[in-house]
Amino acid sequence: MTPDAVFQVCNPVAVAGWIALMSGLWNRQPVSAAARLGGTVVPLALSGVYLAALAVHLPGAPGGFSSLQGVADFFTNRWLLLAGWVHYLAFDLVVGAWEVRDANERGVPRLLVVPCLVLTFLFGPVGLLCYHGVRLRRARMS
Repeated sequence: MTPDAVFQVCNPVAVAGWIALMSGLWNRQPVSAAARLGGTVVPLALSGVYLAALAVHLPGAPGGFSSLQGVADFFTNRWLLLAGWVHYLAFDLVVGAWEVRDANERGVPRLLVVPCLVLTFLFGPVGLLCYHGVRLRRARMS
């Protein structure tokens, strides 16, 4: 299997996780099956792909993490580039799952959380900042 083929599998799996998280937002149970799928099962599966890519392709790879050039060199290996992408997919889902759990616990309006989740899916930290802004504003209004 090529890194491109794995990429083509991982992306829709991550999207399915995000869809499950969104549906978990509408189900205000502390841990719904959808939230468990999107926030635990899918990130763990992606983490397995990440581990496999690293285990096979990290030994002897160029570059490293002590300089920006080292990181650029590291990601010249397409398998390690894939690993970096899968890392984002998995961790952004974990952040999104936290946002859903926290919003459900705090009673944050669902329609305010959805744009935050979309931003977290697309731009990671921007979505987290957005959610914290929504959360802070909600706390001040209470």
